[in-house]
Amino acid sequence: MVPQDIVDFAVQLADAARPVLRRYYRAPIDIDIKADASPVTVADREAEAAMRALINQHRPQDGIIGEEYGNERETADWVWVLDPIDGTKSFMTGRPIFGTLIALLYQGVPVVGIIDQPITGDRWIGVKGQITWFNNAPTTTRPCPDLTSAVLATTAPELLKPDELAVFETFRKQARATLWGGDCYNYGLLASGFIDIVIESNLQLYDFAALVPVVEGAGGLMRDWQGNELTAQSDGKVIACGDPKLLAAILGHEND
Repeated sequence: MVPQDIVDFAVQLADAARPVLRRYYRAPIDIDIKADASPVTVADREAEAAMRALINQHRPQDGIIGEEYGNERETADWVWVLDPIDGTKSFMTGRPIFGTLIALLYQGVPVVGIIDQPITGDRWIGVKGQITWFNNAPTTTRPCPDLTSAVLATTAPELLKPDELAVFETFRKQARATLWGGDCYNYGLLASGFIDIVIESNLQLYDFAALVPVVEGAGGLMRDWQGNELTAQSDGKVIACGDPKLLAAILGHEND
């Protein structure tokens, strides 16, 4: 059971990042390219710095893993995992489908997750063992009887290696519709019953840790491509299903 004061503190972190991102959204800012060829802006850095400052002030015993400023005390039992802007390409092109991701791991397992969209004000809060909340009301995934009825999403085909893209194509050809783009926002929409499946690869811990409590608290499942639970040691290949019955169908095809 996650103490309520810890959940409340996670919300405070999201509240701290919001005004930073609002200030820079659709404003002329410089864009840097990191060593891995991904873009980063002053908004990413300032938002993460604001959250880190709060953690170090109020919970200095906790660890931190962040996309922009690395790790602190990452061997602690409680570790915060921060992605200030998941979807920087959307942010820097003025599309409000990015999000701030805040996760809390307990001994390597995600137990709290927040997806926060600072422009629309959309916020999903997931806590292990509890129902997910969206904008101050409970939210749930929707039933989906089979792959042919499903709406499938992924961020971009170039993020999948050729063999991984071939697997994805198996499901794309069966799905009722496929959406491209969206980053973390797709998982929020899945938790609220608008998307049925998200399949992705090459994710870092800060890309997926916050998503797990959100999806699973809404009645869905998130696993790796072998069907294992996602932890700090996972390889970044993830499947999210709104209807848990879909996972068996996907894993069956993936192992063909």
